[in-house]
Amino acid sequence: MAVDLDPALLDVLACPNCHSPLAVDHDRHELVCTGNGCGLAYPVRDGIPVLLVDEARNPHGVDTGRPGETAAGTPAEGAADATGA
Repeated sequence: MAVDLDPALLDVLACPNCHSPLAVDHDRHELVCTGNGCGLAYPVRDGIPVLLVDEARNPHGVDTGRPGETAAGTPAEGAADATGA
């Protein structure tokens, strides 16, 4: 099933991380950031784009700017976990 969003909606949506335009990836059911160096992929669930950085798939290990974390809430390499270990 392809992502079926109103073209007018796609014209106004932007990546919440870097504010670049989003492109549809019908095969993965995602909206993908077109910004240089970002590339976060946001899921579309039941026809609704989930534009939360914490929910985004991070295909390139992009740093979100949060200490010890990359996009989608995954710990950065070498970062301590929540227990402080």
